[in-house]
Amino acid sequence: MHKPTEEHWQLVKRLLRYLSGTSTVGLLLHHQSPARLYAFSDADWGGNKEDFSSTSAYILYLGQNPVSWSSKKQQTIARSSTEAEYRSVADTTSEISWVCSLLNELQYSVKQVPVIYCDNIGATQLSSNPVFHSRMKHVSIDFHFIRERIQSGVLQVCHVFSDDQLADALTKSLPRYRFELLKDKIGLTQGRPS
Repeated sequence: MHKPTEEHWQLVKRLLRYLSGTSTVGLLLHHQSPARLYAFSDADWGGNKEDFSSTSAYILYLGQNPVSWSSKKQQTIARSSTEAEYRSVADTTSEISWVCSLLNELQYSVKQVPVIYCDNIGATQLSSNPVFHSRMKHVSIDFHFIRERIQSGVLQVCHVFSDDQLADALTKSLPRYRFELLKDKIGLTQGRPS
């Protein structure tokens, strides 16, 4: 804000073009959707070119309906892609816990164990592996609650191929065809603004 450059102006114009072009995009909620809670979790490792921080993102579904999503900069610098993805899985776990608590208060029961889909094999294995590797000791103890949830049977973390990772749309710039494909898979549709 103090010293805007031409690059900043170009980014502002890109953002405004995006907002202008998506004013009719919205969510179509399906009322006949099975009560299954699952999420896609992703991170881009060191994607911020200024400070090499990563961006975490998740999309949480109840049945076919996206009910919660987030894309935000990680507070610490990740030393590996596994660490960046693991932190994103931790954020997703926290959100799933909150949504489960909310659903319990509303007396809505989810029959199956919630699943988090992550496209990083290392983060997926680290989530359920009871041995914490010495090379990962710098990862905060706070993130061990993922394993506790898995071991108690209230959460599952599964690998998903990068091509099937819906949260990619929230972590990085994508070619138009890929963005359009993910937009459709996420559940966004064209329609009149309400």
